[in-house]
Amino acid sequence: MNYMPGTASLIEDIDKKHLVLLRDGRTLIGYLRSIDQFANLVLHQTVERIHVGKKYGDIPRGIFVVRGENVVLLGEIDLEKESDTQLLQVSIEEILEEQRVEQQSKQEAERVKVLALKERGLSIPRADTLDEY
Repeated sequence: MNYMPGTASLIEDIDKKHLVLLRDGRTLIGYLRSIDQFANLVLHQTVERIHVGKKYGDIPRGIFVVRGENVVLLGEIDLEKESDTQLLQVSIEEILEEQRVEQQSKQEAERVKVLALKERGLSIPRADTLDEY
């Protein structure tokens, strides 16, 4: 096997099943069909996998084009070990409800934290104001 620099080394992974972790936290699973010098990806038969606790659900997304700057992690899936999971697959509706409940509990915990800090005279700067300086 010859060494190929940069994204050219992924040429060998074309038409194989991959997991892609995006910068916004989403997880995509699909067949890598194309890649360019900027690491832009085209995935085919893509599903978005949502994990909540010990459960997961797959939302079919079809053909997915991913801009390279949004890729955090790209890895080939071992098809023989793919089914060896301790997670429970649930319906789309159930996993979306679980995700909503989890997000609400995180928001409530954050609200309680901000309130406790405010009572002590402290504040957390909002994320959208951090880049002003």
